[in-house]
Amino acid sequence: MSTKAWIKNFAELAITPERKTVLDIAQSGLDAIDTSEVIKKSVLLDGNVLVIKEQKYNLDLYKRIIVLGFGKASALAALALEEVLGNKITAGAVIGLEKVNTKYIHSYMGTHPLPSMHNVNIAKKMAEIIAGITEEDLVICLVSGGGSALLCWDEQEFEQGVELYQNYLKTGDDIRGLNTVRKHISKVKGGGLVKMLYPATVIGLIFSDVAGADNSRFVDSGPTYYDDSTESDAQAIIDKYQLGKYELLETPKDKKYFEKVSNIVLVSNMTALQAMKAKSEELGLPATIVSAELLEPADMTLKKIMDAAAPGQIVLGGSEIKIVVTKPGGRGGRNTYLAAYALPHLFSTDTFAAVASDGLDNGDCAGAIVDKNTILKIRENGVNAEDYVERFDGYSLFELTANELIFTGPTEANVSDYLILYRK
Repeated sequence: MSTKAWIKNFAELAITPERKTVLDIAQSGLDAIDTSEVIKKSVLLDGNVLVIKEQKYNLDLYKRIIVLGFGKASALAALALEEVLGNKITAGAVIGLEKVNTKYIHSYMGTHPLPSMHNVNIAKKMAEIIAGITEEDLVICLVSGGGSALLCWDEQEFEQGVELYQNYLKTGDDIRGLNTVRKHISKVKGGGLVKMLYPATVIGLIFSDVAGADNSRFVDSGPTYYDDSTESDAQAIIDKYQLGKYELLETPKDKKYFEKVSNIVLVSNMTALQAMKAKSEELGLPATIVSAELLEPADMTLKKIMDAAAPGQIVLGGSEIKIVVTKPGGRGGRNTYLAAYALPHLFSTDTFAAVASDGLDNGDCAGAIVDKNTILKIRENGVNAEDYVERFDGYSLFELTANELIFTGPTEANVSDYLILYRK
């Protein structure tokens, strides 16, 4: 059983045994990426030795411990980290989607998905905290999805970042291209933050929202990672998609800045996928993880899921589908769109769910669950589902059918989207 009731409308959605199974599996994925629990399990204090997974840090070697955080999981992560380190934390600041009651770390609510001058002003406060940094300091950075907008330095990055984000959305491409350009309009991304923190020891605790297990360097546009990309790479992406004109910067290339930096991935979407696979098998259902990086358009993504399905099995995938919105005004995000798109392709024995792990599928729902009952309700009500798909309006379609939209509220975690297909 799930340790938390993540899905608020679970009972209303679980109208068949198959739906209940899929929802139980979805909840196990959310359990696995629970930010507070992840910190508690991964970060320990043994006397005066900080243990993070296999790595150990003797705190006697440092005069100050500073915590910086940015992203959707940063507020909860900061709270949990304070439970571990307590007054050993000298100073800190985190910017997330909410303000929390931390004692030693200043907590701020920022704007997302667009950066703002408010976010820039919070970054200034962080810069004040790290002023005078020395080799006797230890800096712990809480890096989670959403930080590319929330961590914004300076005013020029804010102005260019808004234009870049709005223009890039029209391309339908995945986040990696966007974040490559973001690195080159920022003084903190692409390892820029590490340069500001030099010569301190830096620990990046990474909550990866980028699909795939090995793409953590793209999270928040890599403020704690060495960046291999160049201004020319960024310009090539700008030219390819005709994104506009930007003043580009080169990211730090002197590797001395990164000699005392350790990036430790605490969760990725593979974390959730493996937990869901284990839950499926616990329920007596063989499970297949098709891919942690389903980054194609809806048709190709769904085909990979459907092709892997067999009776009595679960198919799982980590996803961030490519989607180009050609008709504005629709409601919902990638997951409601994919669920609506899947309807004519489902077998009569299929139950399919598409879920945003942060609980926010470009709106107040996390995604949707669909099956033959959904199709029957659409037919009975004379609804043209294809019209809703063409208008990118999956949310409105499932409002009409009822018992399809999944509501979790913000989970304060983020490991991209996951897909679950149960073919009975």
